[in-house]
Amino acid sequence: MGVADLADYPWDAVAPYATRARAHPDGLVDLSIGSPVDPTPPVIAHALAAATDAHAYPQTAGAPALREAIVDWYARRRGVPDLSADHVLPTIGSKELVALLPLLLDLGPGDVVVHPRAAYPTYEVGARLVGATPIAADDPQTWPAGTRLVWLNSPGNPDGRVLDAVSLRAAVARARELGAIVASDECYAELGWDAPWHSEPIPSVLDPRVTDGDVRGILSVYSLSKQSNLAGYRAAFLAGDPEIVARLTTARKHLGMILPAPVQAAMIIALGDDEHVAAQKDRYRARRATLKPALEAAGFRIDFSEAGLYLWATEDRDAWDSLGRLADLGILAGPGHFYGEHFPRHIRLSLTATDERIATAAARLRGL
Repeated sequence: MGVADLADYPWDAVAPYATRARAHPDGLVDLSIGSPVDPTPPVIAHALAAATDAHAYPQTAGAPALREAIVDWYARRRGVPDLSADHVLPTIGSKELVALLPLLLDLGPGDVVVHPRAAYPTYEVGARLVGATPIAADDPQTWPAGTRLVWLNSPGNPDGRVLDAVSLRAAVARARELGAIVASDECYAELGWDAPWHSEPIPSVLDPRVTDGDVRGILSVYSLSKQSNLAGYRAAFLAGDPEIVARLTTARKHLGMILPAPVQAAMIIALGDDEHVAAQKDRYRARRATLKPALEAAGFRIDFSEAGLYLWATEDRDAWDSLGRLADLGILAGPGHFYGEHFPRHIRLSLTATDERIATAAARLRGL
């Protein structure tokens, strides 16, 4: 399979429901895509503006100050000490990394890429792009021989499921038995809601309780899009096995995949400022507290969703039927069909709408 063989972008199938929802007299409430609506914190925007005299090529590996900021952030926010600059690498958003990692790791036909059963579709796209075989499986004991790359996603998109340190440790152990690399997509890790994650840090795959200090074959992937409202900056990074990081850095040098210097400067400030992250989390917490009970009152069951930016909901009918019911209320959601074949009766609703739109959606749902 190549680029020409990729399926149409799945969100195109939602367009008729969006049209239906926009016809509501009080307007559309779009909860379908997790694109931040709140302002970029001024402290970060100012750092970007101050760095716009970017006449020289930036470093593919990241400026030394940025790499130091990433290392410090993992130690302070994720409980991962003892990393160094050789363990980290900035990327142009996290989606391009997810899509291109199988290519950059030289995977191809005959190789298996494992990803979660409820999964962001780009894990599968990246595997198919190089002719590898994607397999959706959550139980490490079912991962087959020939597995070369395992994607974990905690907190999960779309389901908000969190893997604790024991589960992460089991996944790493099984991957090492198979000779596979583990890449853990952790971009919602600052957004824990239900116990114990409202008060305890969500563990990283690099946590010493998982690795015993041995990060060989392990990568953690992170994005600042959600915690810092930087989706438009394409500000992300990875950390882990320094040998893999060196291979990826070399490949990205050849491909010209360099994070712009002003974005690197903004990331340094964003990673060092915890105050804006806490403020944004409070906004999402309030929106979740408004939307979740309204969905339940309307007959939906919320599964998992203990962290992250989404509510993973079902009313035990086909997701397209649920989308239609919500569209008649002027509410747009995402169907479970987009996240693998295993959840055709679930929908995903995002918390990335304004307070007013979330309150409007809740009022409409309670009106049912």
